[in-house]
Amino acid sequence: MNPLVSLRNIQKTYDGKQLVVKSLDLEVKEGEFLTLLGPSGSGKTTVLMMLAGFETPTAGEIVLAGEAVTRLPPQRRGIGMVFQNYALFPNMTVRENLSFPLEVRKLGTDEIGDRVEKSLAMVRLAAFAERKPAQLSGGQQQRVALARALIFEPRLVLMDEPLGALDKNLREQMQYEIKQIHERLGVTVVYVTHDQSEALTMSDRVAVFNDGIIQQICAPRELYESPANSFVAGFIGENNRLPGVVHKIVDDECLVEIAAGLMVRARKVGIRAPKEATTLSIRPERVKLSPKQGEVDTVIDGEVETVLYHGDHIRAHLKGIGPSTFVIKLPNANGVAGKLTVGAHVAIGWASSDCLALDRMDA
Repeated sequence: MNPLVSLRNIQKTYDGKQLVVKSLDLEVKEGEFLTLLGPSGSGKTTVLMMLAGFETPTAGEIVLAGEAVTRLPPQRRGIGMVFQNYALFPNMTVRENLSFPLEVRKLGTDEIGDRVEKSLAMVRLAAFAERKPAQLSGGQQQRVALARALIFEPRLVLMDEPLGALDKNLREQMQYEIKQIHERLGVTVVYVTHDQSEALTMSDRVAVFNDGIIQQICAPRELYESPANSFVAGFIGENNRLPGVVHKIVDDECLVEIAAGLMVRARKVGIRAPKEATTLSIRPERVKLSPKQGEVDTVIDGEVETVLYHGDHIRAHLKGIGPSTFVIKLPNANGVAGKLTVGAHVAIGWASSDCLALDRMDA
């Protein structure tokens, strides 16, 4: 099946010297939810703005539904847009905000009324149809913006940090609602965020950007479990870091010597040869406390420095394992809190499959 969107060898510079986006090739499948994720200045928003038509590529071609749209103005692309600041008309009611894109397209009065009612029901705002945006909460305003972007039935909807202005609870609620609407309607979504949790929760695929280049594009689980390089490994999720030197390489694993001569098995990411400096990366939730024999591949002792209670889980900071604090995250079950007291010496461990050896050059 042909992709709905193709960006081919796209480049973008604002000053004629520095490329903000570097030779980008990207395809978006029909009906998928693709998230562009990366730190500020990584190029993700510039890509979205070029796709929308608000920015023009310095080089390359954008194809939408088989048609080259690289030089086409935004209003002729038929794309829905949702912004962080909602971009609603403050002098119009909710109903009028939803009607407007249909009136511009010269739909009949009956069809406009029917679509508006369906859209209001979809975002559960029928009771607020005659209110103006200032009379709505942030979450309600964002639902209106979402409904307005979808009401003219575009094949593609672009979302630029749409939940950035909401508090944590509203943000999580809207993540669920947007994903539910996407699955129900089958519309194609390209979503920009710097929030990795949001990207992992909502997306079919995630494209991780850094320095104007896609570092990795794949399903969320693969991104978290099998990062393609050191940047992705460090950017996605929380990591403990232990410096070491590669002692031996066997297939996809390597043996790494860390402090005090301890040898640790790890999956290699970007490692090319023995004697290389490396940084081991271990996620806090993959560390086991007082592991049983045979349960892990590496066991090491540390001293509890701080214990943080989070209700459903316990976080502890340990010292004596590496040059910086080592964090473990454990489910709050089976009396684990009682085993973690400040000053206690504990044994921790992890499986080699949960330990990554990263190329120190960009770790």
